Amino acid sequence: MKNNVETLIGNALNGDRASIGRLLTYIERSPEIASKILSIIIQEKGGGHVIGVTGIPGSGKSTLISRLISHYKNSGLRVAVVAIDPTSPLSRGALLGDRIRMQEHATDPRVFIRSVPTRGVKGGLSFSGVAMIEVFDRLGFDKIIVESIGVGQTDIDIMNLAHTILVVTAPGLGDEIQALKAGIMEIGDIYVLNKSDKPEANRTYAYLDFALETGEIGSEKIKWKPRLVKTSAVMGQGIEDLVDIIEEHLQFIKKSGIYQEKIRVRRRYMVRLLAEKLFLETLENLSDSIEPTGKNIYEEAVQLLKETLSQFD
Repeated sequence: MKNNVETLIGNALNGDRASIGRLLTYIERSPEIASKILSIIIQEKGGGHVIGVTGIPGSGKSTLISRLISHYKNSGLRVAVVAIDPTSPLSRGALLGDRIRMQEHATDPRVFIRSVPTRGVKGGLSFSGVAMIEVFDRLGFDKIIVESIGVGQTDIDIMNLAHTILVVTAPGLGDEIQALKAGIMEIGDIYVLNKSDKPEANRTYAYLDFALETGEIGSEKIKWKPRLVKTSAVMGQGIEDLVDIIEEHLQFIKKSGIYQEKIRVRRRYMVRLLAEKLFLETLENLSDSIEPTGKNIYEEAVQLLKETLSQFD
């Protein structure tokens, strides 16, 4: 299998899209083969810029990403997109709509878009999604854009893998104060007020600007003051300004050493996610055969954990 994996990686490095697709499918479906792929992939350092895009639902993240793709590919860069989609807790199916919304780029040889279900991961990012970033990085993609679900305080794990985090919001989405309390409003390097062509945009911009100045939103970044920019992805407005700020942040993290540290954090996080995936799958299989006696539920739970761990000996 090792020789087959090496051949597949070699073909993918030569730009064969079918081989890239097969690599990503192995990453999704087989932790064992994924481990073999990643063991080879991470031996070489990539130079990709991972841009995390999160934010309030309905803020137009996918349309904004589509505009960024257009800008980067027109600049001669290769762009990969990992679109994280929510998984239904009942059907285990995901709403893989991002690929449809970005359809205009799907056949461009400089662009590769992959939608990834969360599989119920509480932080909004699955092992396969993070592993795909490593693959795209090794394959020489210049910009790797990750769109997370962005639905609340648990969906902030994107900060464990992105070099630059965009938090996208829009006017007219309800009570701004409540929106600002969501965990995702505390992690941005750049805050994007999209749909700024709406009448209420100036009011929302002023509120966000004040919140950033007073520290209501935006975590304390080391020598980097979070920026606020207005865009209208539908109208194509503000994209150049946003790109300029993204590049400014990239140069900042490279000069300060944060770029390489982010890669180390991402890889540690990936290993943790794989450990959780293996453990939880084994736990789920074992728990189906458990019949609680009710005598001491704590001891029964501890015993189940021990039995799960013993499967890896």
